[in-house]
Amino acid sequence: MTYETVIGLEVHLQLKTESKAFCGCSTDFGAPPNTQVCPVCLGFPGSLPVLNRQALILAAKVAISLNCQIAKLIRFDRKNYYYPDLPKAYQISQYSQPLSQHGCLPVLVDGKEKRIKITRVHLEEDTGKLFHQSSYSLIDFNRCGIPLLEIVSEPDINSPDEAYMYLRSLKSVLEYIDVSDCNMEEGSLRCDANISIRKAGSKELGVKTEIKNMNSFRAVKTALEYEEKRQIESLEKGERIVQETRLYDADSGITESMRSKEEAHDYRYFPEPDLVPFNFEDAFLKDIENRMPELPLALKKRLMAEYSISDYDARCIVGDKNMALYFEKCVSIYKKPKEIANWLMGDISAYIKEHDLTINDLDLKTEHFVGMLKMIDSGLISGKIAKSLLIDMIQTKKDPCALVKEKGLEQISDEGEIENIVKEVILENPKSVGDLKSGKENAIMFLVGKVMAKTKGKANPKKVNEMLRKKI
Repeated sequence: MTYETVIGLEVHLQLKTESKAFCGCSTDFGAPPNTQVCPVCLGFPGSLPVLNRQALILAAKVAISLNCQIAKLIRFDRKNYYYPDLPKAYQISQYSQPLSQHGCLPVLVDGKEKRIKITRVHLEEDTGKLFHQSSYSLIDFNRCGIPLLEIVSEPDINSPDEAYMYLRSLKSVLEYIDVSDCNMEEGSLRCDANISIRKAGSKELGVKTEIKNMNSFRAVKTALEYEEKRQIESLEKGERIVQETRLYDADSGITESMRSKEEAHDYRYFPEPDLVPFNFEDAFLKDIENRMPELPLALKKRLMAEYSISDYDARCIVGDKNMALYFEKCVSIYKKPKEIANWLMGDISAYIKEHDLTINDLDLKTEHFVGMLKMIDSGLISGKIAKSLLIDMIQTKKDPCALVKEKGLEQISDEGEIENIVKEVILENPKSVGDLKSGKENAIMFLVGKVMAKTKGKANPKKVNEMLRKKI
C-alpha cells in the first residue's frame, strides 16, 4: 500500500523589540537569570499589561509579507495552563480573533513553485525557560513576556524535504523584513511539527502527532523523516497511531512519546479582560505597507530581469539577504553580474560553508573583491591565482594589489619567457603532442597544465593554449 505524508508546521518567532510584549522589561539576550522581570511579566496580583506598539507593527509586517488577511478587530485571549515556566498560569495569546488569517508562502519544490497556505499569524507572549539538572530544575523568567509571533501553516506540506524548504523560505522572508534575528540557537525562532500519514488518494487526514524539541531546520527534517517511517511501519503492522506530543532526541535521531496531545478546549480560552479589543486604523496599516522592503521572490525576478542571471543564481543569491545586498553593491561598481554571481556561488560560498560563516563574517570589502576581478580582466593574474588570492584577502583583509606584489603573483607577461617553457613542454611530452596532432583534443589540456605547472600558475592559460597549438 502507498501512503501520503501530511505535515503542518507551527513556527514561533521572537520579535525584535527593545521591551517585552506587555511591560517595559528589556528583551536583551544573555542577561543574568531573572534580572529582566517585573510584576507584569511575572503576573503579580494587581499588575496590568499594556500592549507594545512596536510588537504590533512587526506582527503586521509579517502578516502582510505572508499575504494574510489582517483582521479589522483585534482581541487577546487567555490560554490557561499550568507549567513551571509560566508564572501567571496563563498565557496572553489570541484564539477566536487572531491578528491575521488565510495567507500563503510560495516555496520552490523540485523546481516548481508551490503555495503553502498559512492558517493564521497571531501575537502572544513567550514563556520562561527551564534548565533541567540531574535532580532538580532551575527557571529563568527573563524570556517570559517577550513578544512572540505564532505562524501556523495549513497541512499542505507533503514531505520532510518540503518542510525544510518551507522553513528556509519563511526564514528568508522574515530576515528581509527585519522583524527578528531568527537565531534558533538563542531560541528566537522555534518550530513544532504536526505529521500524519494517510492512504494515497484519501481525503481524510490520519491521526497526527506533534514533534517538539528541534533546534535547527535540519533537525526538523530528520525528526519528520523518522516519524514518517515510524507511522508507516505502525500502520503496516495494523497498529493504531496515537494522537500525542513527542520529543525529538538529536543524539539518537528518534522521537519519543512525551504526553497526549491537548485540544483547544483543554486550555479554557476566554477573552483577556485586561486588554480591550481594538481596530486597526487603515492609515496605520497603509503606512506599514508603504515601508515594506522588497521581498525575496520579487527581488529574484528583478535580478534575473535586470542583470540577466539564471534562475538558479538569482535564487541562491536572494536566499541570503546579506548576500543579495553584497551582490548588488558589487554590480554597482563592476558591471559584470555573471562573473560576480559565479564567484559568490562558487569559491566564496564554498569558503563560507567550510568555515561555518556568513558573507558578513568574511568582512570582504567589495572594492577588494572587485579589484581582484579587474586584475583578472587585465591579465595581471590568472583565474587560478585568483582562487588562492581570494583566501589570502579574506584571511589578511589586505588589498589584492598589495598581496599580488607582496607574494610575487603577477602573471608572466614576457611572451619570450612563456615561449621557451612551451618549447620545453613540447620536447618533454612527444606522446601528447602526437595525440593532439591525431585529433585528440584532450591532449591540449594536459600540455597547458604542464606549462602552468612550470610557471607556477603565472602564465595566461589562453595564451599558452594558443602558443602550443601554433608551435605544434
